[in-house]
Amino acid sequence: MSRSSTLTRRPSDPSALRRRSVLGGVALLGAGTLTGCGIPSAYVAEDRRSAPDRSERDKRLNFSNWTQYIDTDDQGRRPTLDGFSEKTGIAVTYTEDINDNDEFFGKISPVLTQGADPGRDLMVISDWMAGRYVSLGWVQAMDRANLPNVTANLDPQLSNPVFDPGRRRSVPWQSGITGIAYNRKALGRELGSTADLWAPDLKGRITLFAGLDEALGLLMLSQGADISRFSDDDAHRAMDLVQKMVDTGHVRRFTGNDYTSDLASGAALACQAYSGDAVQLTAENPDIAFLVPEEGGELWAESLMIPNRAVHKRNAELLVDYYYQPEVAAELAAAVQYICPVPAAREVLANSGDKDKAELAENPLVFPTEEMRARLHGMRDVTSAERPELHKVWGRITGV
Repeated sequence: MSRSSTLTRRPSDPSALRRRSVLGGVALLGAGTLTGCGIPSAYVAEDRRSAPDRSERDKRLNFSNWTQYIDTDDQGRRPTLDGFSEKTGIAVTYTEDINDNDEFFGKISPVLTQGADPGRDLMVISDWMAGRYVSLGWVQAMDRANLPNVTANLDPQLSNPVFDPGRRRSVPWQSGITGIAYNRKALGRELGSTADLWAPDLKGRITLFAGLDEALGLLMLSQGADISRFSDDDAHRAMDLVQKMVDTGHVRRFTGNDYTSDLASGAALACQAYSGDAVQLTAENPDIAFLVPEEGGELWAESLMIPNRAVHKRNAELLVDYYYQPEVAAELAAAVQYICPVPAAREVLANSGDKDKAELAENPLVFPTEEMRARLHGMRDVTSAERPELHKVWGRITGV
């Protein structure tokens, strides 16, 4: 899942490719252990989450994000952030210190568990991990009175995730789809569903994601499961199928974001893929197509969240709301080229007078069509009780 500051070239910085493709390591299992074992110090009650807000007298905030996940000009400036500071007088310390969901969880969890100052007022967390922050009580509810643009402009399809009903504690930064990417010229035909990956002529030429949270949703959708409330049987049925395909040599390998190199080189003809990568892949090779399977693809988001004890909460909320102005959202979308959570930004790009931006407005991987939206589904989090067993089985299958 690469990020970029241009419309035409999206650099593949390995440190920027880990938002969803993590392998379920110690920190991730630790999230389940904290709650599953009932350790009282892990969960933070509502009345212990806030700190005295310095926003009124201290016009600044600290914002942690992933690398290459914001607009940047040729001089290395960040125009939308600069615009926010000019408009509000609030200085933003912007730090690209999130390289991996598990790693960041491990870094910040002792601070949040102990109720200390997290040193940041805003952070961007992938949805499956964001659910753990919410369930552990590690993030604060946002004041909706400070978020009028969010209320008016948030994509309805992203407004009510299973992990945070009503988006009380999270607001999407950008969004994306897990689907199928394939080389239609090399394959000699179009694909229509995830089940098409199991065709005999694709034996040894497909890849699947190594991360349980990344791979499982698409696989369960292909078998007719409702991933917003999937059962243990649904998960095991999907994993049984993958085990069969591994045993017969059908799966080439399990990947992180390095699946893009397999597809580009021709070593793989089809793979589980992210929509954001598909924009880059297709620009470099028009023979590569991205498919939202007929039975559905997984819609996800990476969300802005305010950690407990943040000392510039209102300033953080003002920044969140600033990015939900269609003009600002359009500028960010033009840079990063993921699904924009502000549908009204499409018209801004279409009327911009810039050819590349106008084309982006018509790209369904940035602004999905209604037909595509009908096939997108949000997946509930794997619970702390489920995770150990599912990871054990999935790890045996993938060898991770």
